[in-house]
Amino acid sequence: MKLIHSGTSPFVRKVSVMLLETGLDASVTKQTVAITPLNPGEVVPAANPLGKVPCLLTDAGPLFDSRVITRYLDTLHDGPRLYPEGDALWPVLTLEATADGMLDAAVLMIYERLLRTEAQKSPEWVEAQWLKISRALTHLEANLEALTPLTMASIAVACALGYLDFRHDDRSWRTLAPKLAEWEAGFAKRPSMQATMPG
Repeated sequence: MKLIHSGTSPFVRKVSVMLLETGLDASVTKQTVAITPLNPGEVVPAANPLGKVPCLLTDAGPLFDSRVITRYLDTLHDGPRLYPEGDALWPVLTLEATADGMLDAAVLMIYERLLRTEAQKSPEWVEAQWLKISRALTHLEANLEALTPLTMASIAVACALGYLDFRHDDRSWRTLAPKLAEWEAGFAKRPSMQATMPG
């Protein structure tokens, strides 16, 4: 298998952390690409018509986005499943979707800052994206116990919070969710998180 990825993508980081946690990392080769929404290059659109990373090339064809890739990879390892079975699955999927929604908003804020001209930029639109993130932080703070077991929900949330530190440190998200911040500080010490820190 080959993972097409970008080093600073938080969605790629989710997959990378999952590969390390499940012992699958050695079975996947990695191809690094440098892309933007304005210039997706040729490699990524050839594998994913949306022009986004990550994309996992398998014998069965390309897989994308990160949630599809991690669900697929979870079927390949021998350890405890990161997506539980039965009714326990739905809270995990919902929290993973919450984390991915935070990332969508956070990435759009960066695109607004880096890719749009001053005349095109909208501070109101940026604040609307941050409001989504703030509401999600409040929700996660109130549902912290759901992040205690190692699942794709906890990995996704940790990667989302790490991206806030990486790209939006000036927003001081920890003041909004101090208990979540304490949880993140512990989770960030995991070797898989340390090995995949952007920078």
